[in-house]
Amino acid sequence: MDQLKAGSDVLFLLMGASMVLAMHAGFAFLEVGTVRRKSQVNALVKILGDFAISTLAYFFIGYTIAYGIDFLANAKVLTGQVPGPGHKFGPSGYDLVKFFFLLTFAAAVPAIISGGIAERARFWPQAIATAIVVAFVYPVFEGMTWGTRFGFQDWMKSAFGETFHDFAGSVVVHAMGGWIALAAVMLLGARHGRYRADGSMAGIPPSNIPFLALGSWVLCVGWFGFNVMSAQKIADVSGLVAMNSLMAMAGGIVAALLAGRNDPGFVHNGALAGLVAICAGSDVMHPIGALLTGAIAGALFVWTFTLEQLRLKVDDVLGVWPLHGLCGTWGGIAAGIFGQEALGGLGGVSLMAQVVGTLAGVGIALAGGFAVYGALKAMIGIRLDQEEEFRGSDLAIHSVSAYPEDDVTRR
Repeated sequence: MDQLKAGSDVLFLLMGASMVLAMHAGFAFLEVGTVRRKSQVNALVKILGDFAISTLAYFFIGYTIAYGIDFLANAKVLTGQVPGPGHKFGPSGYDLVKFFFLLTFAAAVPAIISGGIAERARFWPQAIATAIVVAFVYPVFEGMTWGTRFGFQDWMKSAFGETFHDFAGSVVVHAMGGWIALAAVMLLGARHGRYRADGSMAGIPPSNIPFLALGSWVLCVGWFGFNVMSAQKIADVSGLVAMNSLMAMAGGIVAALLAGRNDPGFVHNGALAGLVAICAGSDVMHPIGALLTGAIAGALFVWTFTLEQLRLKVDDVLGVWPLHGLCGTWGGIAAGIFGQEALGGLGGVSLMAQVVGTLAGVGIALAGGFAVYGALKAMIGIRLDQEEEFRGSDLAIHSVSAYPEDDVTRR
C-alpha cells in the first residue's frame, strides 16, 4: 500500500506538471495571435527558449534558494532508495517530479514577461534576464511563501494570526510575473509608431484572432492542473478547487463580455483574468465567492488595460500587467475576503495577512524587475534598434518569418 500511495502521488503530480507544461504552448499562441505577423516566430522561439533556460536556472540555483534542497546526490538518494545527507527524498522519485511541477510555475514568470515586451526586445538580453529572474528574484518570494523560509510566514502568523495564503500562485507566480513585466516594459519604451506625436494611440490590431483564442483555450484547460494539482498529493486533492476555478473562469468571461463590449481579445483574456485571480483562494472560497472574484477580475482587466494603453501610454503588448499583475494582486487580497467563514469560505485566512503578503510580493517583483532590466539596459542594451524593429523581430533575430513563402514571393 505504501508503494501504491507513493506511485500514485508521483503520477498525480507528473500529470499536473504535464498540464502546466502544456500551458506554455498557450502562452506562446496567445502571444502569436496578438503580435504582428512579423513577430510571430520570435514569440514561439522565445517561449520555448525561456523554458529551457528556466529549467537550468531553477535546477542549479532557484530551487535551492526557495526550498533549501539541491539535487547534487546520486540517483539512489534522489529516488529515496537510500538516505542521504540533508533533505530526505521521497520514494519513487517524488521530489524529482515535484521539482518538475514547481519548475513549470517558475517558467511561467518569463512567459508572462514575454508578452509585455514583445516586438522590440533583443533576444539574448531577455534570455539573460530570464536566467536571473528564475534563479534569484522569483525564488526569494517563492521561498518566503511556499518554502516557509526566511522567517516570513512565522512573522505573518505571529502578527496577524494566520500565514499568507496563496494556494496556487495568484501572487507568487502571476503578480510577480506581471509586476516584473511592468518594469521591463517601462524600461523598454513603446513600440515605434504605437503613439502619435500628439499622444494619441495608433491602432495595431492582433494578427490572428484564432491563434489568440487557441492560446486562451490551451491555458484554460491547463489551468485545472495548475490549480487542482497544487495539492501535490492525491490524498489532498479537492473538488472545491476545480469548481472554484470553473466559476471564476465563467465570471471573468461574462464580465469581460459586458465591460469589453464583445471584443474577442477581452473575452478570451477575461477567462484568464478570472483564473489568475482564483489561484490564491481556490481551496478556501465558496463557489459564489469564486464567481465574484473572477467577475471582478474580468472587469478589472478590461478597465485597467484601457487605462494602461490610452492614459498611461504604457505599451504592454498583451496587457500582462493588468492581466497577471493586477488580477493576481486582486486574487491575493480576495482570498482574505471570500475565504472567510462569514462569507461561506473555509476560514483559516486573514485579510491583513493577505494584504501585507501581496504587497510584499509586488514590492519584490518591482524592485527585482527594475534592477535586472535596468542593469541589462545600462550594460548591453535590451531593445532592438529602429531598423530591426521595422523589419520585425522574426527577420532581425531569426532570419525567417512565419510565412517564408511570402518572403520568396516578395523577392
